[in-house]
Amino acid sequence: MRVLRALIVILEMFIFAIGGLLIGLVIIPFSTLKYKGLEHRKFCANVVHKSWKFFSSLLCKFGSIKIETNGDFSNINGKVIVANHPSLLDIVLLIGLIPNCLCLAKKELLKNPIMHNIVKYLYIINDVDLEDFKKETKEALENGFNIIIFPTGTRTLPNEELKIHKGSAQIAINANVDIIPITIKADYPVLIKNHFPLDVGKNVITFEITRKENIKISDYKTPDTTDIKLRKVISDMIKENISL
Repeated sequence: MRVLRALIVILEMFIFAIGGLLIGLVIIPFSTLKYKGLEHRKFCANVVHKSWKFFSSLLCKFGSIKIETNGDFSNINGKVIVANHPSLLDIVLLIGLIPNCLCLAKKELLKNPIMHNIVKYLYIINDVDLEDFKKETKEALENGFNIIIFPTGTRTLPNEELKIHKGSAQIAINANVDIIPITIKADYPVLIKNHFPLDVGKNVITFEITRKENIKISDYKTPDTTDIKLRKVISDMIKENISL
């Protein structure tokens, strides 16, 4: 059973890679003939959302995973979405679940010929001038995009205490938008850090994705609150809400 499930994972990885090539090298470049500017970015976000939603359903049909959701994930617009980050599947599942999403990435990913177009339109480069970064994230949120951020910056191991970077709080404060905390929990350590990627156990892995109450910046912002203090308070709230 383990060998069969590992072979299925290899097939799924191949399908995902082919899909990435098709989107990055064919669909996105040719869609510029019809769409421009903001309209094109929204088109690209929709393509990836539907593609990764399909891929997530494929994983379920193959019997690799099962997805259980708690909370309302519909009609989310212009929000900062923060989540814990146990698995490489996290971003795929979240974008497949929530439309109009952008993510953060380092500019070195733009050098990847396969990922270049996907990164260009669906990611916000975070290792740039701070003012440029704040401006772009604020404009994206005002245009109705959601920005997904893993505040730990990297995958975390089970039972590991979360160390939260303050960037997600800064983005939300700068744009004055709500933060939506999400927890992701799997009943088997699949695609986690320092774990053999083909080890998917003997049974279907259940991913439980839970939406928590919005963190409202206005609830913690007063005329006497400094930006530094506000970032710390919001970051502490993020940690409290996404810790399992």
